[in-house]
Amino acid sequence: MNNVRVRFAPSPTGPLHIGGVRTALYNYLFAKKLNGTFVLRIEDTDQTRYVANAEQYIKDSLNWLGIAPNETINKNEKFGPYRQSERKDIYKKYIQKLIDSGNAYYAFDTTEALDSERKNHEEKGKTFIYNWHNREKGRLVNSLVLSADEVKKRIENGEKYVIRFKSPQDEKLEMNDIIRGKITIDTNILDDKILFKSDGMPTYHLANIVDDHLMEISHVIRGEEWLPSMALHVLLYRAFGWEAPEFAHLPLILKPTGKGKLSKRDGDKLGFPVFPLAYTNEKTNEVSRGYKEDGYFPETVLNFLAFLGWNPGTEQELFSLEELVETFDLKRVHKSGARFDPDKTKWYQQHYLQQKNNEELAELFLPLLKEKMNDDTNNIELPYVIKTINLIKERATFVSDFWELSKFLFVTPTEYDSKAVKKKWKEDTNALMTQLTEVIVKIEEFTATNIETNVKEWITTNELGFGKIMPPFRIALVGAMSGPDLFKISELIGKEETLKRLKKAIETL
Repeated sequence: MNNVRVRFAPSPTGPLHIGGVRTALYNYLFAKKLNGTFVLRIEDTDQTRYVANAEQYIKDSLNWLGIAPNETINKNEKFGPYRQSERKDIYKKYIQKLIDSGNAYYAFDTTEALDSERKNHEEKGKTFIYNWHNREKGRLVNSLVLSADEVKKRIENGEKYVIRFKSPQDEKLEMNDIIRGKITIDTNILDDKILFKSDGMPTYHLANIVDDHLMEISHVIRGEEWLPSMALHVLLYRAFGWEAPEFAHLPLILKPTGKGKLSKRDGDKLGFPVFPLAYTNEKTNEVSRGYKEDGYFPETVLNFLAFLGWNPGTEQELFSLEELVETFDLKRVHKSGARFDPDKTKWYQQHYLQQKNNEELAELFLPLLKEKMNDDTNNIELPYVIKTINLIKERATFVSDFWELSKFLFVTPTEYDSKAVKKKWKEDTNALMTQLTEVIVKIEEFTATNIETNVKEWITTNELGFGKIMPPFRIALVGAMSGPDLFKISELIGKEETLKRLKKAIETL
């Protein structure tokens, strides 16, 4: 396929929902697989909903995920500007072409007049649609019924107007969607959409068609919510005399229950984020959780998002970004909505955490370790942290889990689990633990293997029973009946600390 160009065109009205992130990902994968270009365009025509920090948030999100665009603001601006608010003059030129060709017209109807028409239709059990049915009947005020001089006079007098598309009558419009196949629309049910607003800004419908054409977009891959607008967009291409791109409308991401579109409220209620990065609303100071700040890796987010609406046709579930690029195919995207599964997301996260090397995880853990130890980490060397992670990471899903899983490796227990003590620390335990210290003192090469050999040999020789020694030994070292291999714990904290903890437990318990 030659010269594949796709675009992701979000509106900067707040944080980027993961539904939008998935759209960006699918565009990125499609472009990369076909050696094409991935464009980021900011669609900020709706100035009433514009949020100042949202644009940077969108860029930061894509960069964090590793799916940065090839072209965007201040980057390879071959077809700039890439903000719609900076392209007003371009849209004015093209809306005039539609008016001159008879495909668009001025409409001077007031909000009150339109409300009256709607009410009048409702009283008759009908639905008001501004289109061929009524646009030239005289009840509506537009350039199709007014003389050219009257239209000119109204505009010169500063009368407010919008410009509407003149949708065709009595036509069966046939279209094709890569995911959904052939779609046929009766143009009689289409309304004459507003293309230009009274504030001098184009609507999404005009701006995105003009931009996609001028930026030579070959494929429009976007959310299902735009499917009802596909007919208008195809008609606009035809009205301009341009070849339309290929369309692909992605399925919705559904709530975990499978009913309805996933929202921020669902995430708040069930305890998971729906945005890639944490976001603070400048107007309300409301903070929304992000996957990054919640401890997820970008590869986790990419992997689970890829499977929300697509599958490779095999049993493979774990894909690197490079593997996704190689395997992705729009024809394997589902038509029906994809249910979001928070537990599956954590499953991906745990996998990617286990795959990371201990050195990288240690570096990620250090800031949290400093915080938990009140920055008293001067005596803790990085190799020790690396060994700690090697010991406990298989039980972790997030780096934030490391502290609870390993704090006994950094701080001597000051308290002991009361239930464990009551169950495992018997009348003769102090005497047995004292004997155990004598066994440990004699171990010269203090490795897990040597500790295990010596301790088990002592237990067996003296017919003590492992149940009388191992649980109290663990309580002494950990403070509870939890943690990884006991002998590896002992090796890591060292002989001196092992003896110190045993003696402290004897004295305390």
